[in-house]
Amino acid sequence: MPPWNDDDAASTELVPGPVRPTAAAAESFALSVMAGPDEGRRFTVAPGLPSRVLAGTSPACDIALTDRLVSRRHAAFELAGARLRVTDLGSTNGTFVQGIRVGDAYLQGSELVRMGETVLRVEALGVTQAVELSRAVRFGKLVGASEEMRRLYPLCERLASSSVPVVIEGETGTGKEVLAEAIHEQGPRAAGPFVVFDCTAVPPTLVESALFGHERGAFTGASEARRGVFEEAHGGTLLLDEIGDLDLGLQAKLLRAIQRSEVQRVGSNRWIRVDIRVLAATRRDLEREIQAGRFRDDLFFRLAVARIELPPLRKRRGDVTVLAHHFWRQLAGRGAPFPQGFSERLEDYDWPGNVRELYNAVARRVALGE
Repeated sequence: MPPWNDDDAASTELVPGPVRPTAAAAESFALSVMAGPDEGRRFTVAPGLPSRVLAGTSPACDIALTDRLVSRRHAAFELAGARLRVTDLGSTNGTFVQGIRVGDAYLQGSELVRMGETVLRVEALGVTQAVELSRAVRFGKLVGASEEMRRLYPLCERLASSSVPVVIEGETGTGKEVLAEAIHEQGPRAAGPFVVFDCTAVPPTLVESALFGHERGAFTGASEARRGVFEEAHGGTLLLDEIGDLDLGLQAKLLRAIQRSEVQRVGSNRWIRVDIRVLAATRRDLEREIQAGRFRDDLFFRLAVARIELPPLRKRRGDVTVLAHHFWRQLAGRGAPFPQGFSERLEDYDWPGNVRELYNAVARRVALGE
């Protein structure tokens, strides 16, 4: 578990700070099909689920088109403040904004976006709704009082109460595992096990055995039968950490296990039923991994029923100080005074290693006093 995943989280005090309003204004956009086989259809990109809208001919896309010249996962649209960001996902025929082929572009409204024979008109709807903000400054052991985090907490609460698979995306060190555990602990499977499988931590030749288990004598060194993480997570939650690094050859077997809720140990012809909720975490852009042929689209759509993107620490305004005080009390004790001027020094840094790097910086200061 991450070192900042403290066991006394429920009793930990946080630095008092101004609580912003419980709602924040947010821009919405409409995408109207002006030409192409789907002419007349209209789609809306607004705050909330999903955070990133996919356009393509795959039935699983949010904007599902029938244009034969459009790729299965052609482009992505996502809100970026008062603008709409469009990203080409490595499509065959390209994405064009105002007649210019783009890989990535920011739209303000009134632009025309062409994909194949399909032309979309972008319309800014203005501030059409308020985004729900939680008054809480944490979700489980995930700490943060910034608007960016408090915007996520209501979504996390809703997903915790469900049983759908969730993909948690974010840079290294943003707290993906901490969030996954919080979703488990606040959901109906909290009494069951929470099992983490790091797809990067096991040698490729042993991943199948680690996932699904093996029978005695299944391979050299298999001196006894052993359960895999699917069986260990029975009745609870399995987190597949860094799912984007899983070998392509194993992804089909993983997909089958998730779809059928059953696994077959290496060296066995017997299927074992499992009852688990699957969460996945990744630092990679899985849509780009699909376009590059490194990740299966059917596995992606099976896992990404819901998606949560954890923002990097540099975009979480004010959370550096909140987290620094939280870690200081956790490491130095509640009675230890927080060093004068320490917060200002921390706030001046971008934290490319995110929360993990900040935790290490505070731990170093506690240990060395410098």
